[in-house]
Amino acid sequence: MRTRRVDLLIFAGLLCFLAIFLLLPIWYSVRGALRDDHGWTLFYLLDVLRDAQLRAGLLNALTIGALTTLGASAIAFPMALVSARCAFRGKGFLNALLLAPLILPPFVGAIGLQAVIGRTGSLNTLLLDWSIINTPIDFLLNGGFFCIVAVQSLALYPILYLNILASLANIDPGLEEAARNVGARPWQRFLRITLPMVRPGFFAGATIVFVWSFTELGTPLMFGFRTITSVQIFDGLKEIESSRQPYALTVVMFVIATSIYLIGRFTLGRSRGTASTKASVRRTETPLAWRATIGAWMLLGGVAFVACLPHMGVVLSAFSVSGSWYQSIIPQAFTWENFTNALQHPLAAGAIRNSLFLAGCAVLLDLVIGVAAARILVRTKVPGRWLLDLMVMLPIAVPGLVMAFGFVSMSLEWPFAATAPSSLAWMQNILPDTIWQWFSQAPLASWGNIVGATPNPFPFLIIAYAIRRLPYIVRSTVAGLEQTPVDLEEAASSAGAKPITIIRKIVIPLVAANIIAGALLTFSLSMLEVSDSLLLAQREADFPVTKAIYTLFDRLGDGPAIASAMGTWAMMLLAATLVAASSVLGKRLGAVFRG
Repeated sequence: MRTRRVDLLIFAGLLCFLAIFLLLPIWYSVRGALRDDHGWTLFYLLDVLRDAQLRAGLLNALTIGALTTLGASAIAFPMALVSARCAFRGKGFLNALLLAPLILPPFVGAIGLQAVIGRTGSLNTLLLDWSIINTPIDFLLNGGFFCIVAVQSLALYPILYLNILASLANIDPGLEEAARNVGARPWQRFLRITLPMVRPGFFAGATIVFVWSFTELGTPLMFGFRTITSVQIFDGLKEIESSRQPYALTVVMFVIATSIYLIGRFTLGRSRGTASTKASVRRTETPLAWRATIGAWMLLGGVAFVACLPHMGVVLSAFSVSGSWYQSIIPQAFTWENFTNALQHPLAAGAIRNSLFLAGCAVLLDLVIGVAAARILVRTKVPGRWLLDLMVMLPIAVPGLVMAFGFVSMSLEWPFAATAPSSLAWMQNILPDTIWQWFSQAPLASWGNIVGATPNPFPFLIIAYAIRRLPYIVRSTVAGLEQTPVDLEEAASSAGAKPITIIRKIVIPLVAANIIAGALLTFSLSMLEVSDSLLLAQREADFPVTKAIYTLFDRLGDGPAIASAMGTWAMMLLAATLVAASSVLGKRLGAVFRG
């Protein structure tokens, strides 16, 4: 009974934390869009639909989200089929190379792509040298709409690829064998068996890709594409204290993204009889002859090469001397100084220190919350566990931009700003005057401030990073708990061990590898978080790495080269992280990126 009471307390504490730092910021954004000095109103939401510029931004965001999802699907599906069903030389190397986009944030990839396909970039120079064209072609199409789609498709297809690959591995080959025995042709087996069985995994990944691309902020900013909802929200941050429009845009984005996610997960992502589709025997991969192997290499290797073009552009930019990569296929002069400057430049060095501190604190916070939540979900029978499961996974559905804007809204409310609400006026009668004065006049103003004269965004950044990456810790730990026997924990409990002792001496050692894998992913993805960093850090002294990369890229001189060097360091960090996480989670790595 004592254990059950402690579990209930932990459960209640987790729900309270998530309610305050997940649901409350969303509520502040919703309230800001629906309420003004005159009361509740739909005027500001309807005004988004009446304003031609805002409608165009919303249409662009939806179109980019849809086209990115289609593009990522077209890339991921055939590659997953070949990888899951065929055996050929070099398959392991190609599979690893296909995940390369995961080590480069899309907005950093935009730097490399501009160097490769810009007017003075490698592709135009090559076409001019070969006399194929007479004047440079604007591949960015005056704003980069289709380049945004291309960059995001190439950056996000691994999420779909991993989900489809896992779904294909779970299909019982006996079903396809039975269909073959009754005369079903290959295309009939694909349409009647493979597609329906893969559908849940496909839509689970597709909804994440859509939400990510629909709400992406960094890539449009890097291409200077401003007629899109995410950038309009970013630009509206300057007017947050005087205008309701940014709130309304945020709520519209939140409603659309969450609706798409829920539809994808609970409607399109469900399949009747899915529970019986897990393979009871391992599929035998079809060995490919040398000609088919060449075809597989052309397909998978070709996609991997194109997907790595932004990486190559970023790395070459990082090694190039400032101004040496102009109207040439590759830089004309190389240097190591950019990497040194990326560690020593005042803005870059400060940003790295900030990100290390912020990401480290976020990981520690996530470890405490995530391990406790995973144990409640797997090892207890606490009523309402489904609610905790829903809340710890909700950050996957809620766009990072919405969460970041919610924290900005939260920073403008008591106890961080303004005066105590009238609902707390009764406390004036029981508190001493000096304490009431402190309590009622923004007591936490110095602990959390984003848009004030002396901002202190670090508490909000730490919590924002932790909330956004919490699902990775929870899912990784849950995977470990589900694979470890509960007998040792039950024996320790029977011997009178306290729950905290059981967690410290039994649970954590048993799933340490999974916890480390989740912590590594959380750390590296927090280091490279875009939306929270761009919105919450307003002063250069507070910039994290991604905000510094964005700022340096716009500066003349060696700014773009230093930004590229920082992006290269970021790639190395994420690559090491994913290798370490993959070695622990194996094929379950795809579940970490599933909605």
